[in-house]
Amino acid sequence: MADEMKNVFISHIHEDDDGLEKLKALLKGGGLTIRDSSINSTNPNNAKDPAYIKTGILAPAINWASTLLVYITPQTKNSEWVNWEIEYAEKQGKRIVGVYAPGANECDIPEALEKYADDVRGWQSDGIIDAITGKTSEWHLPTGELRDPRPIRRYGC
Repeated sequence: MADEMKNVFISHIHEDDDGLEKLKALLKGGGLTIRDSSINSTNPNNAKDPAYIKTGILAPAINWASTLLVYITPQTKNSEWVNWEIEYAEKQGKRIVGVYAPGANECDIPEALEKYADDVRGWQSDGIIDAITGKTSEWHLPTGELRDPRPIRRYGC
């Protein structure tokens, strides 16, 4: 596979910042370089007003990205910010991909990810790359096995 580049926003909690570099290295090893617009310790957000953070910082960063990656850890489920980022990305028509962090097997996922994910993967570079590039739309368990089917979103005319 020739090296490819994608613009992504990685939705995560700040306590998981260290895992972002591991995720980027995993993908680069598989031939995909990602440019990440998320807010993390290397790109901090010093704003205090939640409305400004959403409209002035997060929304433009998500709009720039083609895909929203959700870095799934046990604490991600309870993050209001992660859920907001997923819901915003859905409204913008972004591809939404969940990735279980190493050791995050069997943890609960954010409610918005359950509703809107296009693809969810364990820690396997080929599968994550296929999900980011839109080659697949599957829901996997952290072990790599396919999850039981989930309800399909329905849209009115």
